[in-house]
Amino acid sequence: MAPAPIDPSIVDVAQPRKDTLSLPPNSRERLEKAGIDLSAGYPYRPSRPLYLDDVYRVRDYDREHVDPGSRADPEKKALLSAAREVIHLTKHIGTEIVGLQLKDLTNQQRDELGLLIAERSVVFFRDQDISPQQQKELGEHFGEIEVHPQVPQVPGVPGVSVIWPALQATEFAANFRRPGGASRWHTDLVHERQPAGVTHLHNDTVPTIGGDTLWASGYAAYEKLSPAFRKIIDGRTAIYRSAHPYLDRENPSAGPKYVEREHPIVRVHPATGWKALWVNRAMTDRIVGLDKAESDLILGYLYDVYEKNVDIQVRFKWTPRTSALWDNRITIHNASWDYEGSEPRHGTRVTSLAEKPFFDPKAKTRREGLGLLGSDEIEELEKLNLTQ
Repeated sequence: MAPAPIDPSIVDVAQPRKDTLSLPPNSRERLEKAGIDLSAGYPYRPSRPLYLDDVYRVRDYDREHVDPGSRADPEKKALLSAAREVIHLTKHIGTEIVGLQLKDLTNQQRDELGLLIAERSVVFFRDQDISPQQQKELGEHFGEIEVHPQVPQVPGVPGVSVIWPALQATEFAANFRRPGGASRWHTDLVHERQPAGVTHLHNDTVPTIGGDTLWASGYAAYEKLSPAFRKIIDGRTAIYRSAHPYLDRENPSAGPKYVEREHPIVRVHPATGWKALWVNRAMTDRIVGLDKAESDLILGYLYDVYEKNVDIQVRFKWTPRTSALWDNRITIHNASWDYEGSEPRHGTRVTSLAEKPFFDPKAKTRREGLGLLGSDEIEELEKLNLTQ
């Protein structure tokens, strides 16, 4: 299969390398069952954009996004009543649904799943029999599918990215001191004009030990801040940059450049109406309007709030054929590389793009929305309002 750009307008490309890695047996079985043509090699590697202006033109348009969760029954009866068991993994984040197949959900159940993800941040389903094509079709229910110009794809199914650490290691060597893959706290696609909403990662092959993924709640991270400090960052914006570097066409010798977008530090989820802290150490570059020293100080503190409060995090141990669906608007995540490449790991990922991030000063926190505020929190809020 000849390499080609994801976006036909991209004409200046860096040619991809040819991959010769062997697919793990479970992964091959799943792909062949789905009728994926592996004869031309796996995965499909599109030619990569070399220049910054080409990437800025990818999806550079406004589009309407109606969040499925906003249509859902608040009690989610169609989804939850059909499950054999619903397990909340921590108080603030993470729920496992037992006894349902994602490929069989009705549109009503999909809407309710969207709302559950918006409320619980990440939802897990084990023992899933789902093809890449079915994974993409489910993703389309949550929004426009992102087709990444830098990431390998399942042949014939654009928008279904291949997550294969062994493949990444052939390009970026990893070791114990410098783990590979997504082993850092981040949020996907923050550089997009309308960044990622729900991501669905299905792992068909996982290590017997290690390889867990961690998520942290943006709702709870925001609630960890004092009401007075929230006032400092509410309404402020930051510059978010792409994970991949590119060259300036007019001055390629200037070195790597990144796609940059300006988005709010605190955003509101359209389905819940709750505020969430939305920064991440890997890709949030600077707060607009502040000196670098001021920006670095505030962002460093906000990253620590997210990363160091273990009570607002969930750590999930994968088993083969498990799906995780999380909302990038209200979480950060981190993949543990503690298996050190000693065993194969392989999965497919579909990311649905959402609305342009927005802030609403009248929006509530999650704890306010659920009526969970203690008397001391209410008193602190009342004092702050009286002094303003």
